[in-house]
Amino acid sequence: MTTLQDVYSSRDARTSAIIARQDPVVYANGSYAKALTANQVDTYARDGFIVLENLFNEDEVQAMLNEVKRMGEDPEIRKLDEAITEPGSDAVRSIFRMHELSGMASDIARDPRLIHVARQVLGSEVYIHQSRANLKPGFKGKEFYWHSDFETWHIEDGMPRMRAVSCSILLTDNNECNGPLMLIPGSHQQFISCQGVTPDNHYRQSLKKQEFGVPDPISLQLLVEQGGIQPVLAKAGSVIFFECNTMHGSASNISPWPRANLFMVYNSIENTLDEPKYGLKPRPEYIATREKYVPLEPLEANAEVV
Repeated sequence: MTTLQDVYSSRDARTSAIIARQDPVVYANGSYAKALTANQVDTYARDGFIVLENLFNEDEVQAMLNEVKRMGEDPEIRKLDEAITEPGSDAVRSIFRMHELSGMASDIARDPRLIHVARQVLGSEVYIHQSRANLKPGFKGKEFYWHSDFETWHIEDGMPRMRAVSCSILLTDNNECNGPLMLIPGSHQQFISCQGVTPDNHYRQSLKKQEFGVPDPISLQLLVEQGGIQPVLAKAGSVIFFECNTMHGSASNISPWPRANLFMVYNSIENTLDEPKYGLKPRPEYIATREKYVPLEPLEANAEVV
């Protein structure tokens, strides 16, 4: 059972609630590593996300996209539990555990352009909590409904505090029509306690279409009235860093233009997982790292450790 000490209680059969954030957004005043400027750190702290355009060049993006396409077409990978298909279709929606299934993705996870941003905002060494490729094929790609990642990670994985950051590397141009990521600026300052009791093995359904751990319409409307909605329209090679409690989602892709993103979720080595709430069974390792917490070593040989 959830105890009174759980300041981020959710899915406990009560009505929805909006709970003020109890954790920093940027840890150690952003001094642990040097990647973002002071203005960029302030933007991330204020909005709950930041977009760095053209972080990867065309050749790098093409190599990553080719790897994701290859994996999505590999019959051996498609047999794995890590490969998630679209509801009502055999089109690949997501491939999890990318940093272990692909040598290229493993290198990307340790790329200094990513890892030092994570170290800076989280104020510690970091490890990969989750990695995945998200694909939205033209005409077939379904939506990802509004949600806070932390709500799910806290309830279903036992992540203690809001001390994780996701980065989404755009492998295709994200435009108005192909289901770009949408975020609610400032929403990371409020935790939305969600209704409903989580079924066993909920992940089997939620990775295709999430129905538990989603905000109620009134709470969502209040967040939008305060912060608005910002779709991220950017070229391939840009990267979105967003705080684990930032409310986000994306619409279906009914355009002919596919959308592909590579996600790396960094968690602080000081924020490793407890047991899931309410006696839920831990989700598989490919969704939430639990067996071994290993701080990532940046790719460059002379990486500065602050």
